[in-house]
Amino acid sequence: MRILVVEDSIDVADAVCAHLERLGHCVDRDASGASAAAKVTADHYDLLILDIMLPGLDGYELLRRVRAGGLRTQVLMLTACAEIEERVRALDLGADDYLIKPFDFRELEARIRVLLRRVGGDSTNLLSFGNVTLDRKSRTAQLGGLPLELTRREVALLEIIIARPGRIFGKDELIEKLFTLDDNPNANTVEQHMARLRKKLAGADFEIRTLRGLGYQAVRP
Repeated sequence: MRILVVEDSIDVADAVCAHLERLGHCVDRDASGASAAAKVTADHYDLLILDIMLPGLDGYELLRRVRAGGLRTQVLMLTACAEIEERVRALDLGADDYLIKPFDFRELEARIRVLLRRVGGDSTNLLSFGNVTLDRKSRTAQLGGLPLELTRREVALLEIIIARPGRIFGKDELIEKLFTLDDNPNANTVEQHMARLRKKLAGADFEIRTLRGLGYQAVRP
């Protein structure tokens, strides 16, 4: 999933981004509330991890602008303040969850999984389509009960495609979900990843169709 981390502490941002990238997420980062506001409105993110104490435009104001603009992106607030008033204020402004620093990365992972499941309307970490199962917690997949050797990006691509069987995903949308602003991907990049994923899914009881000029679609025969 594509995540934007807005945190002005370099150490915290480095640690959070590195951890999320190891889990296979596509992560952008920003230390400024003002520039983050521009990114959120210009690009599609599945999750915004937002520190409250930012220079200039703080997390509260950024959150207010995000919701005022009609964006329904899931927002997880980070703060060193444990006061109940601060948590209530963030939730009232439209935050979906709240995590107090310092935190254990296991709790961060769990809260992110809950928020991303909420986006997809799923109640568990297991995602299945046909004879393929993907575990969102371990970031692993199986075909007919046997493990699939997938890269992190292939896991992310598989997750996107089988989470919405029958839905058509255009290449531009997949680029937004799979790559960061620094990756400079293009349509050929998506095609290459899709070709490798299809090869590894040989034996699946569904297919990922290419709809010329439209995109890709997971369907069962």
